[in-house]
Amino acid sequence: MDRNAYFVAIAFFGMINGLFNQTWLLFTLLHVQILAPALLFGSVSLTLMFSSLMVSTATIILAGIPAAIYERIVGAKDDSTNVSMWIWLAGTALLTLPAVGNFLQIGL
Repeated sequence: MDRNAYFVAIAFFGMINGLFNQTWLLFTLLHVQILAPALLFGSVSLTLMFSSLMVSTATIILAGIPAAIYERIVGAKDDSTNVSMWIWLAGTALLTLPAVGNFLQIGL
């Protein structure tokens, strides 16, 4: 599979998790409102979108950790291998599982 297809699929899963995972979205929304109330001019909608972006980014980063460990063990020097891209994609898909039900119910 083409590397761009991996990246698009990983970004798609991250976006789904950021928008539809109510538990983590509520967790980050509350913490952003408490820790940085004036960061986004006190706007709840901007804070919600920022929290969604934080959850999406955290999903992609956490899913990349097993792929990075695999590359370290194998000793890959240049670009990521197909196996490590599959590991990253599978990790993102697994982290997105709690949000899939909401995504299928609401839709995009």
